Amino acid sequence: MKNLLVIDSSARVNRSITRHLTQRFAAGWKSRLPESKIVLRDVGLNPPSFTNPAWIAAAFSETAREHPEEIKALEESDALIDELFRADAVVMGVPMYNFGVPSQLKAYIDQIVRVGRTFGFDADAADPYIPLIPAKPAVVITSTGAGGYEPGGPYASMNLLDGHLEAVLRFVGLSEISFVRVGFEEFQDQRVKQAISAAEASVDGLVDCLTAKLATGEDSTSKLQIVE
Repeated sequence: MKNLLVIDSSARVNRSITRHLTQRFAAGWKSRLPESKIVLRDVGLNPPSFTNPAWIAAAFSETAREHPEEIKALEESDALIDELFRADAVVMGVPMYNFGVPSQLKAYIDQIVRVGRTFGFDADAADPYIPLIPAKPAVVITSTGAGGYEPGGPYASMNLLDGHLEAVLRFVGLSEISFVRVGFEEFQDQRVKQAISAAEASVDGLVDCLTAKLATGEDSTSKLQIVE
């Protein structure tokens, strides 16, 4: 069985382009791997808790597994992290909010980036950070209100979304990253229609590539990207 973890972060439901594309990805995945399990994590509608002093104390405690109050403080974090470890691939739907990630997704990130669980730390090493999640495909589907946020575009310097997500995913070990981008969402003209159509084709291609590689046990190293 090949597990797919779907993470939606849009606050919209009916009008969400990223939700449309993550659903398309999941449906294609299920059709190609019918025995697989699809796990839906909707942080857009059900955001994780913010970290707090109890969470921080427990996360950095050397005896967190010995005290009930510390176990309780990290219960939600552990559940979210366990989902990532069980997944064979991850697809994330992330609209750009004010040039960065939605606050709901930032709360999720703060719950899953945790020393001793998703990354290790060795102060004596040249690179002290050690990713702990085994490498697996991660597909990031983004949407922006206008065009030009793609690499090399006129608004690329204002795009704090792509770099943040890639840095976080690589930091914990999810280094096989593919981006699918949709622009012009707020224009509601032929530009957004073309962007969505191209993204749908990109999603279908990624599903074909990744499910084929997982079914045969090959490494999933190819990347298929779309730019507005």
